[in-house]
Amino acid sequence: MSLNLFQVLALIVLAALLVVTVVAAARGWASRREAAAWSALWLIAAIVVLWPGFLQAVARALGIGRGADLLLYCTVVVMMVGFLMVYVRLRRLRREMTLLVRHLAMRDAFVNPDRSRQA
Repeated sequence: MSLNLFQVLALIVLAALLVVTVVAAARGWASRREAAAWSALWLIAAIVVLWPGFLQAVARALGIGRGADLLLYCTVVVMMVGFLMVYVRLRRLRREMTLLVRHLAMRDAFVNPDRSRQA
């Protein structure tokens, strides 16, 4: 099996991403669950790069005409899920910040009631 330039470069990038993921998990920057999910993604990508016909076969089994279409559909779904997760986290952080600011304002008003009237 001979690899073309794209396959070689893609496999190098995927291997580097896998190493970064493992290091991140080892240092505690990512949970084991997150590292496992990312590692699985990098390995699946490597399989698809090495054997492009595999994606075509999976696409046909799912009733999709081309492997590229399957990849596009999966990418869109993953991006939508990612955007939803970021949105939910942002809403939670905003709520927590509001509660914290409210708590600090009430604490400061109780500790030093004269100061709140000066502003």
